[in-house]
Amino acid sequence: MAKAPARKTFPKKSYEALADFRHALRQFFAFSEQEANSAGLSPQQYQALLAIKGSAKGNDIGIQEIADRLLIRHHTAVELVDRLVRNGFVTRIKDKSDLRRVQVRLTAKTERVMDKLAAAHLRELKGIRPALDQLLDQFD
Repeated sequence: MAKAPARKTFPKKSYEALADFRHALRQFFAFSEQEANSAGLSPQQYQALLAIKGSAKGNDIGIQEIADRLLIRHHTAVELVDRLVRNGFVTRIKDKSDLRRVQVRLTAKTERVMDKLAAAHLRELKGIRPALDQLLDQFD
């Protein structure tokens, strides 16, 4: 009977590096959640607004694109956009090329909020970059 191939085990140091990196990411996510909350947004709402603002397609984005970017189902994205519309963060616009589709656009108020959030996030990333670089170097 043939022996099963030996299972490769990773050194403890690799697990420590993975755990430390995951912790650093979680700290950044906690920072991001706090910033979003202070702007009157849930973390998921902020992610949706960031997907819209950061879309390579321009200022408007479809609901399916939001779902894809947030890794959520289409109907969940519809509900999320409904809440954003009710709170005045986005508007719905009929797609001129396909009237069955709806595009989502940030409001002027939201543009200002996003500028403040982007500045805060970039400052935080610049502050933690040396630690992230050091953690990533452990994976070479």
